[in-house]
Amino acid sequence: MAGKITGAFGAKGKPGGEAIAERLTELAGGIKSSATSERGLEARLKYLTNSPAGYQAMERAGISVTPRTLIAWLAGDRDPNKANRGRIDAAYADLRRRNVAKSLKKRLSNNGRGTRVEVHPITQAGVTPSRQRDLSRNPNLRKVNIRPNQWDRLVDQWAAGDLDAMNAEWEDIAEDTLGSDWGAYTSVSAIGFGA
Repeated sequence: MAGKITGAFGAKGKPGGEAIAERLTELAGGIKSSATSERGLEARLKYLTNSPAGYQAMERAGISVTPRTLIAWLAGDRDPNKANRGRIDAAYADLRRRNVAKSLKKRLSNNGRGTRVEVHPITQAGVTPSRQRDLSRNPNLRKVNIRPNQWDRLVDQWAAGDLDAMNAEWEDIAEDTLGSDWGAYTSVSAIGFGA
């Protein structure tokens, strides 16, 4: 993830596409144990070695080990080094996103109606009052319906790990749905939705 944005006067937020990616990752669920724990590592390795797609995810993540080493990792006889643990975690996240993308699209399509989201503007708590953006014309919290075709693109971009495309898609959605002050919502503190 790209991380937080801090404005010139201290406003804090993140690009809208990134906020959606974080929520999609939460909805996708998955292994709770850390990749640094024995339990978390074992669960990730089992998930990855359970299908050809898992081996492809490991390859995309840059894991290049002999079958003997992989067997030793699975048996707990050897531990991957820190770099390979990071790659295993990345491969797991990649495979998990790809595996749940179809079901997320279906849920977010909501039988062709799309899903309504709550857009929370950037946090201005650290901005001096004279420098704060005036959002009084509209409530700070905005609600937007994201159409099924937009969700399809967002979920595909999320599954591919393409935050730049997600941010661009969010800007298009914001411009189309939020009216003249859409630019105030390209960076947000959060975008909330259930599915």
